[in-house]
Order: sequence, then C-alpha cells, then structure tokens
Amino acid sequence: MERYDLVVIGSGPAGRRAGVQAAKLGKQVLVVEGRRRVGGVSVHTGTIPSKTLRETVLNLSGWRERGFYGHSYRVKAEIGGDDLGHRLGKTLEHEVNVLEHQFHRNKIRTVSGMARFTGPHEIAIGRADGSDLRVTAERILICVGTVPHRPDTIPFDDLAVVDSDRIVEVPRVPRSLCVIGAGVIGIEYATIFSAMDVPVTLVEPRETFLDFIDREVIDEFVHDLRDRGMIIRTGVAVAKVEKGADGWVTTTLADGRTIRTEMLLYAAGRTGATDALELAKCGLTADHRGRITVDPKTLQTAVPHIYAAGDVIGFPSLASTSMEQGRIAACHAFGLPLPPAPQYFPYGIYAVPEISTVGMNEQEVRARGISYEVGIARFRETSRGHIMGLNTGMMKMLFSLKTRRLLGVHILGEGATELIHIGQAVLNLKGTLDFFIENTFNYPTLAEAYKIAALDAWNRMPK
Repeated sequence: MERYDLVVIGSGPAGRRAGVQAAKLGKQVLVVEGRRRVGGVSVHTGTIPSKTLRETVLNLSGWRERGFYGHSYRVKAEIGGDDLGHRLGKTLEHEVNVLEHQFHRNKIRTVSGMARFTGPHEIAIGRADGSDLRVTAERILICVGTVPHRPDTIPFDDLAVVDSDRIVEVPRVPRSLCVIGAGVIGIEYATIFSAMDVPVTLVEPRETFLDFIDREVIDEFVHDLRDRGMIIRTGVAVAKVEKGADGWVTTTLADGRTIRTEMLLYAAGRTGATDALELAKCGLTADHRGRITVDPKTLQTAVPHIYAAGDVIGFPSLASTSMEQGRIAACHAFGLPLPPAPQYFPYGIYAVPEISTVGMNEQEVRARGISYEVGIARFRETSRGHIMGLNTGMMKMLFSLKTRRLLGVHILGEGATELIHIGQAVLNLKGTLDFFIENTFNYPTLAEAYKIAALDAWNRMPK
C-alpha cells in the first residue's frame, strides 16, 4: 500500500491549491481526479467553460459595440455550436496543460480514478482498467465539488433538456430557451444566451433571486433584462416538464401558464459529489445535499485528520474562495501558522451585464442599525463609458455617517468583476470616503466611477 503525507480527492481550485501548498512544505502529495484529466468541475464544466462561453458570445455577437452601432450590429451573422465550442476547446486544453505542468513542477503525483474510503486513513482508487490502487495517508482533503441536481420529474435527455454541465459539454444555440432556477448559474446562462438574441424565459419559484446582492442593483439588473426582451417569471413553481414529438419542450407552471421552447436548462441547485466516497467507512456523513460540515477556520471535518474544502462544503461556492480554503486546509494540516482571514472578499457574477459586490449591502446596513449615506455613479457619466458606448452600468457605494468608513461597494455593468478590487482593498484597509475624493484615478477609465460615487455621497453627508 502506497503511503502519502496528503491525499487530495479532487483537482479543482481547492485541490490544486492545497496540493501545491503541501508540496512546497516538502510533503508527499497524491491528487486523485475522477475525470481523465485534472481540473475538476471548475475547468471542465463550471467556471472556466461558462466564462469562456460568455466571452465568445460577447465577441461574436458584437454585444459590446451595440451602444454605438445599434441593436442590429453583429460581428458574425449566424453563431452556431461550432463557434462556441472552438474557443472552449482551446481554452480548456490550455488550462489543463498549465495545471498538469504545475503538478509536475511541484512533484505532485496525480491519478485518474474514483476514490472511496476503506478506512479512516485508507483510500481505494478505482481505475479505468478495473483495478484498484490502494493508498494510505496521514492527512486527507476532500474537494470533490458538486454535480447538478437532477430531479426525476425533469425528463433530461442531454439535448433538449439539459443541466448546467451538459450545456457546455456540447454547446449549441437553440431558437428559444427556458431556464429553471435563477441562482448564479441560471442567471449567467440565461443572460449569455439572451445576448445572442435567443428568446429566454427565466423561471424562479421564489419571489426574489440573488438575495445576497443589493436590492437596488438587482432592480436595475432586472430592468435591463426585461428591456432587452427576457421574460422573468418569479414566485411560481414548475408543475410539469414535457418533451413533445417534435423535440420541443413544454414547461407548465403551477399557475397554469405554459412555456414552449426548443431547449430547457434546469439549473435549480447542485449537490455535493460525495455519493461514491463511502464516507461512513471513515466516520463521516454528508447532509441531504451531499455537503460536508467543517470548522470554517481550519476546514477540519468531524474526523480531525480529514479536511474538506470548495463547493462540497457549501456557501460561498466560489473558485476564488475554494482556492483559499484549500491553502488554509493544507497549512493547518501540517502546522503552518495561518494569517487572519480578510473580513471581506468579493463576489463575481458573470452575467451579461456583470455583477460584483464586496462588503455590506444596503439591506444589511439597515438591519444593523448603522447610520449611512449612499453614493451612486452611472457608467454613462464617465468619459470612458462614452468611449465604450455604454448606456447602462452603475456603481453604488455605502459609507458610515459616523466614521465615514466605506461599508460596501456594488457594481453592475462592464468590467464589474475587475473594478471591485479597488473597493475590496479600501474596505479591508478600513478606508474612508476621503480616500476616493483625495486620490486621482486614471482618465479616462471606468474606475473614475469610484470618485463620482464618493462625491455623490459626500454632497449629502453632514459637513
């Protein structure tokens, strides 16, 4: 039986960072990946494919230039599945090659196969040839990610009725699309296909969606989506989904309305990919959604030498936070002191338009009883916005009236996920409104919106 200091189950963002961190501490590391090649959900069906698909669509559709050239402007008149798949294939190949090189450079062994526990320290890895590789480890990290939730009531056929993994594995452009689930994944794909002028209907059983985002930003976002023709049905459940003889899909809502589309994307939740791990043999259990409970500071599970990180432990389920969780788990496992975690980290939603946020939203500020002021900037108020032809996009900043400290930044529009890092830095450094007023930003840039929003708040603050 082969012995390792650390066995990492899963090679996504958490597994990658943990493996490299442990290797740099001189530990013998084995990374197990269920797929044929490393990368995990993030590289093969999740973060990288969806963002690549988005970039392809924005480029080929001419979306970014329509502010100047009109709604009929196109870079490519007809966009098909081959167009979407071409860039996707190149990007994924590059990502996998970089990751394989990183593992090789750090002398990390990788094995393709399905891991399962045979004891608290023992793991059997089922390989493609039917054989088992049996290993034992001083420490184990579980970062197997998630799989799409696929209820029996939905007639998945991986062509007309698909989940969020399948939609990028074999990309195509339907004549119409119904998306069930207005979480981050559902919103991203709904808006990406809408940017190609595919008629999209978004269905969400709850009255609201993306509740962790500032409501004013969501109101602006919804207005933008409806303005370009997307149909949004909230507060109504799906009663039935049927595929007709012609291949089209009919979605019947609980209120009796029907939606007939060429394709349906079911994106209502994901489940931890823990079923095959046989967790009981190591003393662990998963909840009803396949998630594993950990100590949020150390990432330890109920079995101290076993750690878990990434989407399999639940919220926030971001690639960025998963990487940091993997590093923290590896550091704690081998006794490396951990710096205190930053209080705030950004969220990015790669919809069209982008949404990004850091710190408290207005609902949270009110709930805490903090006296505050708001500053708003519209991207069309900036010279860079004019140059880019932006008609939409906004930045919202919240400041404490008592201390003048920045409380939160919320951005909707082009480049939001890049711009947010200025707000993140100021927030974690306990900066105030005065930083934005007294400092100079490059001109012309969208980052000028920080100064515009700060001045907007300053105009209403007590002097």
